[in-house]
Amino acid sequence: MPNSPLITKSKDFALDIIKVCNYVKQNKKESVLTNQLIRSGTSIGANIREAFYGHGSADFIAKLQIALKECSESEYWIELLIESGYYDNKEILYKCIEIKKLLISSINTAKSNKTN
Repeated sequence: MPNSPLITKSKDFALDIIKVCNYVKQNKKESVLTNQLIRSGTSIGANIREAFYGHGSADFIAKLQIALKECSESEYWIELLIESGYYDNKEILYKCIEIKKLLISSINTAKSNKTN
């Protein structure tokens, strides 16, 4: 598997998401938002890994775009948890935004390499 910061950061993010969701479920007794967040937050890394084993550049780009959609959804759920008072550490939000920026950059690079 390629040694990619995107792969590493997305896996670390997934592990952080699991911890955040477990904390909120146990301490705030909230499960609707956390169930959504755990699904989307762990899906990012799974789609990134799939991208690296895709069938050509079009499949690679498509999988990264799915990961970007999941990342954007995760950002939304994290914002809701923070703004509703269920969770107050914004570090997880900053990590999500960083991954989103990396995904956008990777997609743009892959698209420009595809057309060259």
